[in-house]
Amino acid sequence: MPAKFELIAPCFFGCESTAKFELTRIGAENIRVDDGRLSFAGGAEMIAAANLNLRTVERVMLLLARYKAATFDDLFDGVYDIPWEELLPADAAFPVTGSSLNSQLSSVPACQSIIKKAVVKRLMAKHHTSVLPETGAEYKIRFMLRKDQCEIMLDTTGEGLHKRGYRRNAMEAPIRETLAATIADLGRVRRDSLVEDPFCGSGTLLIEAAQKAMNIAPGLKRRFAAERYGFVPASIWAEQRQKALAESKLDVGFEAFGYDIDPAAVALANANAKLAGVEKRCHFEVADVADFAAKQEAIVLTNPPYGERMSTIEGAAKLARTLGRQMEAHPCAGVYAITADMDFESHYGKRANKRRKMYNGMIPCQLYMYYSAPKFEHTAKPMPKSGFDGKRTAPNRFEKNK
Repeated sequence: MPAKFELIAPCFFGCESTAKFELTRIGAENIRVDDGRLSFAGGAEMIAAANLNLRTVERVMLLLARYKAATFDDLFDGVYDIPWEELLPADAAFPVTGSSLNSQLSSVPACQSIIKKAVVKRLMAKHHTSVLPETGAEYKIRFMLRKDQCEIMLDTTGEGLHKRGYRRNAMEAPIRETLAATIADLGRVRRDSLVEDPFCGSGTLLIEAAQKAMNIAPGLKRRFAAERYGFVPASIWAEQRQKALAESKLDVGFEAFGYDIDPAAVALANANAKLAGVEKRCHFEVADVADFAAKQEAIVLTNPPYGERMSTIEGAAKLARTLGRQMEAHPCAGVYAITADMDFESHYGKRANKRRKMYNGMIPCQLYMYYSAPKFEHTAKPMPKSGFDGKRTAPNRFEKNK
């Protein structure tokens, strides 16, 4: 196996710049940014570090081959040339998934069958066996055909990286964790930030902001496909987990306050915050946006109800208007609202300083960024490591700023 691999990390459109910064921070080399994905180089340590630490990408894949495949013979030969025996043991399970766009080989099931056949032929020949039971660890093979260019990859992640492990349940149309982390970055959430959300739902935006502020690696509470791969030793995973734990900053001054009119959402947000290990920083209460009075120093990150979360478009527009009135009456350090409502600015009553097109799953959205108000320093003292000491209480979010 090579000392370094070429790795590919797909992400949602609009998240690329934040993902590049994250890759630079963990020491990735030769980073290249394309629409909806990044490629980079690194060894086995990077496979573990990327899966554990990246907040804004969907998965990490090991690129095994890139070649032109206009015929099924081309596709078969390119796959057969890969040294699968160095990657997969004789008992490995190896499902094949993928996609084809603007290519002569347009049938995905047919491509899956050809790729599977090529891997089987190679493994049987090199492992000197006539039987591949597929009873061992799963090595998921992924292919991508674009304009007759084929990429063959091995998935090192398993379940998508947005599956942090803390969100067991969610409300309707929840925001993806990876997207929430990107919004926290674009909102310039820092270690001492005060963050608020008047439509908190299951709490994802504030939880991701808290984990970012505290530098809690998003993958610490879950496992990854490559932990079962022989070419990424268990000692590397242990080392990278320990490194991530050591870099956590649990004594920062960050605080977050989320509100929702639905008691079930608030209960779920509190439960999720506890599972994420940030319940001492994130506080959720039942409240109506009509009473929302943001603190002057607050950064407001929010996903106003729209689509599945609202029975009517008129209802969503009314909530946006209410939010706009409340923010005009109580200006803060910045408002970052993501929504599928393309008329959000007119409903909100103010043109955004900047907009960014993003996707929440397959739903096209816009992030509306308002940051013309002066920045304020959040002066809250770092909370004791043991959490609330009985003397501090969450401020009443609906007190009028004086």
